[in-house]
Amino acid sequence: MDIDLKSFLDRYEKVSAQADAAFKHVSEAHPELVRCKKGCSDCCYALFDLTLIEALYINYQFNEKMSGNEKTRLIEEANRIDRATYRVKRKAFKDVSGGKNEVEVLMELAKERMRCPLLNKEDLCLLYENRPITCRVYGIPTSSGGMGHTCGLSGFSEGAEYPTVNLDAIQKQLLQITSDFLTKIKSKNIKMVDMLIPLSMAIITEFDEVFLGLKENQENESGEKARRKK
Repeated sequence: MDIDLKSFLDRYEKVSAQADAAFKHVSEAHPELVRCKKGCSDCCYALFDLTLIEALYINYQFNEKMSGNEKTRLIEEANRIDRATYRVKRKAFKDVSGGKNEVEVLMELAKERMRCPLLNKEDLCLLYENRPITCRVYGIPTSSGGMGHTCGLSGFSEGAEYPTVNLDAIQKQLLQITSDFLTKIKSKNIKMVDMLIPLSMAIITEFDEVFLGLKENQENESGEKARRKK
């Protein structure tokens, strides 16, 4: 992809650094309650999505740092997990469409366990330094959509008051970076600002000019030319 992403990825990394600072603050305030440690992979099974800018960041880092047979294996694993994730989300969509309570469906989704394709046999992240923001704040209290969340392995008690990371505020920053990026490249698909992408999909997707709305699909172009000749 011949698009200059650097300034936007730099902005994303600043938001990521804010998340790290928040985690450090809570960890230092409540060291006995934050139980994250090397080899603990509970967060690596959580089902969550990325904004476009974070998906682009993960995709870029993956292609920069992975190669050869390992990269091929990881792509195959990401493909498998992506299909499984689709099935889970499809069921949730059907449940809501069928009249099931949306909050109840979201709670069920939160309980789904899906092993991250970047988790190795030693239960360590292959892209730890570049892991998503959700992973960076997992283990301390967070809130989104007016609901509180925390890791079940932590020592935080439900209903008690603790310093809490507002994920909605972080999401707002990521959406702004995404919007600025799409505007800068003059994408025809500006609605992609609202797109949410599973990590597995971020790994296997080719974020080329067609995907980003800079160029029509060749098949569509051919069809359009044919119509113009008639």
